[in-house]
Formats: sequence, C-alpha cells, structure tokens
Amino acid sequence: QVQLVESGGGLVQAGGSLRLSCAASGSIFRFNAVGWYRQAPGKQRELVATITSSRTTNYLDSVKGRFTISRDNGKNTVYLQMNSLKLEDTAVYYCHYVRWYSGGYFPTGDNWGQGTQVTVSS
Repeated sequence: QVQLVESGGGLVQAGGSLRLSCAASGSIFRFNAVGWYRQAPGKQRELVATITSSRTTNYLDSVKGRFTISRDNGKNTVYLQMNSLKLEDTAVYYCHYVRWYSGGYFPTGDNWGQGTQVTVSS
C-alpha cells in the first residue's frame, strides 16, 4: 500500500520558519507529482504547493515567495520549507500524490495520512 507520512510541524512564532517532510514508501515516488495541502479548523482543505517528477512547482498565491517545495528522490521525500510564517498559516498539513486534470491538480485517492500540525503564534 502506498503511504506518505508527514512530519516536521510544531509551534512557531509569526515570522518564523519550519520545514515539513513527506516521506514515501514504495518505488513509484520518483515518477509522481506530490502536493502539500492544509486544513485549518472550520475550513476546507486547500492545496498549498505541488512538485512534479521533473520538479516543476506551483504555489497557492498566499504562500508564494514564502514557501518552497522540493524533493529528494534518493530519500523518497518531499519537503515544504515555510518562511515568514503568518497566523493564517496555522493548519494541519498533509501531503498526497496528485495528478493534473481538468485544469488543476487533484489527489489521486482518498487515503490521507494523519498530517502534521503547524501552529503560528503572535
């Protein structure tokens, strides 16, 4: 079974930084695009950033210039470097394989991990 496991969340002051990790099992990792999502309390899950197998990246407008997604295929891991964090970045962050269709990226299935909590304080 394909699994992606998130880690690296925590409590940080506004303006601070965190790096999230998404570790994959299985041999399909390097051939697939991966997305980072987040879900804040009472809000829908939103796609924050994506990276393709060829390392093309896309970002939610509100995180452009602050977040950087990257991948290390040798370690089967995708990272999300988050700088200049804001209160509104507080959420549970998830990673998932994604696929492009109908003009956007969508998760390839409905098997979400536990996510990692990011809390930004003032």
